[in-house]
Amino acid sequence: MIIYPEGIFYCQVQASDVPQLVEETLVKGRVVERLTYKEPFTHQAVPFYHDIPFYSKQLRITLRNCGLIDPENIEEYIARGGYEALGKALTTMTPEQVIDEVKRSGLRGRGGAGFLTGLKWEFTQKAPGNVKYIVCNADEGDPGAFMDRSILEGDPHSVIEGMIIAGYAIGAHEGYIYCRAEYPLAIKRLHIAIQQATEYGLLGEDILGTGFNFTLKIKEGAGAFVCGEETALIASIEGRRGEPRPRPPFPAVSGLWGKPTNNNNVKTYANIPQIIANGAEWFAKIGTPKSPGTAIFALTGKVKNTGLVEIPMGITVGEIVFDVGGGIPNGKRFKAVQTGGPLGGCIPASGLNLKVDFDSLKEAGAVMGSGGMIVVDEETCMVEFSKFFLTFATAESCGKCVPCRVGGKRMLEILTRITKGQGTMEDLDKLQELAKGMNDASICALGQLTPGPVMSALRYFRDEFVAHIVDKRCPAGICKDLVRAPCVNACPAGVDVPSYVSLVSEGKYAEALEIHRKRNPFALVCGRVCPAFCERRCRRETLDQPVAIRQIKRFMAD
Repeated sequence: MIIYPEGIFYCQVQASDVPQLVEETLVKGRVVERLTYKEPFTHQAVPFYHDIPFYSKQLRITLRNCGLIDPENIEEYIARGGYEALGKALTTMTPEQVIDEVKRSGLRGRGGAGFLTGLKWEFTQKAPGNVKYIVCNADEGDPGAFMDRSILEGDPHSVIEGMIIAGYAIGAHEGYIYCRAEYPLAIKRLHIAIQQATEYGLLGEDILGTGFNFTLKIKEGAGAFVCGEETALIASIEGRRGEPRPRPPFPAVSGLWGKPTNNNNVKTYANIPQIIANGAEWFAKIGTPKSPGTAIFALTGKVKNTGLVEIPMGITVGEIVFDVGGGIPNGKRFKAVQTGGPLGGCIPASGLNLKVDFDSLKEAGAVMGSGGMIVVDEETCMVEFSKFFLTFATAESCGKCVPCRVGGKRMLEILTRITKGQGTMEDLDKLQELAKGMNDASICALGQLTPGPVMSALRYFRDEFVAHIVDKRCPAGICKDLVRAPCVNACPAGVDVPSYVSLVSEGKYAEALEIHRKRNPFALVCGRVCPAFCERRCRRETLDQPVAIRQIKRFMAD
């Protein structure tokens, strides 16, 4: 619970707490300390949400209204400055001035490629033809990503306003929001928002009495991941099979039904009203010179604080993981972070100081993508991790082009062999050769970027691939064909920990000692000096505490 305007943040509020909150906070202006957020290490109370590390490093522009307004009430959006930018654009600016404002802001597409939005609009505006279209790509299909859906569910009018402004700028009078049917709440609220905007004269004929006409329709997608690619998306809207086509011609010249079409992501359109209302200079000052503004990430994985975060471009990976995310739980070591979803790449621990922006991530072998960010710790096998994403991307291939259809399957076969301990060193060269072929010859970004997770894992964690191939061992203890138990895998001597612990529990101390001596003959000494790496991988830790292996070993040996 957040109490405005003070910004007092209360946690785990129950119905029984309400009388005290009303009396102490609303009437007397005092903070109820027992309900405030406590800093995990010092246990100090932090009463204001903007002082909590998870929020203090965030800057909410795109998510500014999410959670604050009723998304089904247009008047609450208007009360927060909604549609002011539309009024400003239609009454005081020409289409060329709107495009120039967006160009000067430096806004780059938030769908993944990072192409300059203003330049894209200019191409569409200058394309010959009287009929043009605006398309919003809300086909968010990355595993664990929910940025676009959250905006559509929490602030649909910001996207609609951005699309109307874009339509005015390029000369389009009709727009489509392509949203997958898996998001029924987002679709419901979009329908409500479109109806309300029409009733208020903000959509339809003669918007705000300016003579500009613009209508919006919703097209529900069936959930094909490849339809996130703009030409496949356009084909799906037209009622055809959602398959990409070669470019050029680009949609800005020949898109929906052969007409010039501008296609942007949900987050891109949601930024437009703020740019028009506050000015290009205001937006350009946020972030970095080449990547202005903010980025939204779905922070997930092995991190204490998960959820949607909106941070200024240029913040470091370490700040996101450890300041915003709170670090790695259970005292584990940070290993890597995957950005860009199933077509992205990983950043190792050596890249914690890497700035998060389009160009820096690209140089590191990762991509911004649509905004997924998965944190992994020392217990994650990077071979299996990259195989997971490759499995997803291969299954989602439309099969139209051979490099993607066949190349992805061959790469998956090789990775599967490696995780089973059946790989060879030549397989690593084959992976790189296949990746280059897919990147060079695939029709669309799905095929071109499918090898990304594998190649980045091979770049930064080649030793893990070699361990699977040469030593027939999974260092993280994840690949089931190479590991009997995580604790055995963690032991440098490879002692069969589960067997001798089980025998000790049965009172069979001599037999337990014999099992230990097969791999390590010095059980007595080991019980006193062993670092007990196995305890860090003990499954019992998820219930209460890991097995006290050194004490058991000493008892057994004595």
